[in-house]
Amino acid sequence: QVQLVESGGGLVQAGGSLRLSCAASGSISNIYAMGWFRQAPGKQRELVARITRGGVTNYVASVQGRFTISRDNAKNMVTLQMNSLRPEDTAVYSCNTISSWGGLGPWGQGTQVTVSS
Repeated sequence: QVQLVESGGGLVQAGGSLRLSCAASGSISNIYAMGWFRQAPGKQRELVARITRGGVTNYVASVQGRFTISRDNAKNMVTLQMNSLRPEDTAVYSCNTISSWGGLGPWGQGTQVTVSS
């Protein structure tokens, strides 16, 4: 499977924005979907956004209207634009491949996002 490297995290104030990037080691054009996940301390990992190879997007309700996922198959990149950030968005964000049945590939290191109040 492709290897993924996340970047773009950092410390921002509430209401600010960040853009996360996910670089893949190989082609993602034929992968069913790519997703962004997050895990806060003491919390379960959750899927926050996904985009299929056909360009269909889905978001968890808590980020709907604030986050935008996109993909650039030519660059083997997936991005997550995060606007109007809230302290509860604080987490380690990771990207991953998603099969048609929901299977995931190996996890990378992720990138830390911290939103201060």
